[in-house]
Amino acid sequence: MVQHGQSFMRGTLVLSVAAFINRILGFISGMYIARVLGAEGIGLLMMAHPLVPLVITITELGLPVAISKLVAEAHARGERLKVRRILHVSLAVTGILSITLTFISLLGSEWIASILLSDQRAYYAMLAITPIAPIIAVSAVLKGYFRGMQQMRTIATSDVLEHTVQIACVLALVHLLLPYGIAYAAAGAMAASVVSEAISLLFLVVSYKLHGESKMPGETWTSHLKQGRSTLGELLQIGLPTTGHGVVHSLYSTFQPLLITSSLALAGIGTVLATKQFGLLAGYVFPLLFMPSFITQSLSTALIPAIGEAAANKNSLLMHERMNQALGLGLLIGAPATVILFEWASPLTTLVYNAPEAGLLLKILAPLFFLHYFDAPLHAILLGLGRAKATLWNYVTATIFKAVSIFVFGSQFGIIGIAYGIGIGIVMQTLLNFFSISGSIGFYWSIRPYIKVGVCMLLMAICGSWTYDYLTVQGLPLIWSVIVSIVWSLLIYFITLVLTGTLIWKSKLQRFSIPW
Repeated sequence: MVQHGQSFMRGTLVLSVAAFINRILGFISGMYIARVLGAEGIGLLMMAHPLVPLVITITELGLPVAISKLVAEAHARGERLKVRRILHVSLAVTGILSITLTFISLLGSEWIASILLSDQRAYYAMLAITPIAPIIAVSAVLKGYFRGMQQMRTIATSDVLEHTVQIACVLALVHLLLPYGIAYAAAGAMAASVVSEAISLLFLVVSYKLHGESKMPGETWTSHLKQGRSTLGELLQIGLPTTGHGVVHSLYSTFQPLLITSSLALAGIGTVLATKQFGLLAGYVFPLLFMPSFITQSLSTALIPAIGEAAANKNSLLMHERMNQALGLGLLIGAPATVILFEWASPLTTLVYNAPEAGLLLKILAPLFFLHYFDAPLHAILLGLGRAKATLWNYVTATIFKAVSIFVFGSQFGIIGIAYGIGIGIVMQTLLNFFSISGSIGFYWSIRPYIKVGVCMLLMAICGSWTYDYLTVQGLPLIWSVIVSIVWSLLIYFITLVLTGTLIWKSKLQRFSIPW
């Protein structure tokens, strides 16, 4: 059991490091695309992309989560044949579904484009990204297998390889196709994703051939599928409940561009300008907002089993201790991230994207987005408590509320109204998850640490703003004014956390801890 725990923590650390590297690589790739294609080209990309996640969600059927669980159980019992049967049945189901849906999507591409795309120039980008669905679906099955076998390094390596290849392909294809027009360049960026996913899948297949379960005597695909009905039942019993959230998310993501551009049209904004404004929001502002949240996402991965174990043992004290630690970490990360994104909004969008006009949208969303750093841990706590249905209905309610807010505010106040509508949706979802936990097991917390962090945030903002203004007046280049002032403000934040006792240094363990 101890070895399994160590293996889990080691695997979590490996995936977290890989996720950080991938976030940086993805950010670099996105920055290059944004600079080359501009807000208009980014808008075309964002319009063309949402259909694919829906196809992937339907074809996966939540199987990757089920595969990792069932493979781990079968492997622990030494049932090698069942491990391979789980993999073969999953590959057959996802392969057939993904290829069928992709073929239908390609055949009906013009009809789909006429309904979903408010700007028909996004048609080529939509065509270019469609073949990615079966590649991702098969990769997800193999990753589920490797998770079940505790081979996290294979998954981490494939993810890093994918993002590295994507950057190279984006640089080549966008540069090659840009002379033919922005629509073709956007299609090239989409095609780069397909190529990188294919390379990643090839790596996973080779890894399975080298390190996977060896073929047993008399074993064939036909025998697995004939005897796989009970295995498929086990997979779907676990997988289907996790699919609902993904389907709702994909459906909303598919129609969000149309919802936003339609509300902008009602506000009197033309198609080209609406596409550009949507690009500013989805392509420039969102990547900056989501950049710091990768840490809370990694935390959530470890939090689900930790809460589940405490709940199974009916250890209420440990359960609330884990909850406080998780929310405390979300607070400590979200506080400085919110200050930086709010205080340096325009300088950041100018430096990263050469788009100072996106700064206002970032400034509006940053304070509302603060609650997002609590949402991932809250979501994980509910899953750990076995309340997956609550997370689904909370998400559905918040999504409906967000869609209505976007339409109402967007049609009245344009892109600024849409930003407020999205922020309101985030606040609603976080509050619903909070109330679900509170109603289930209660919620006990001390307000004092939150007040301390609030004071640290205020001092950080004041010192950072003063430093940035001073360096700018002294004629320092923008990039150095931003870097120096942000680093100085973070140092002030960290020092005040220690001075107020919010963080405590444990010398024997050589690390900081959260004493609440």
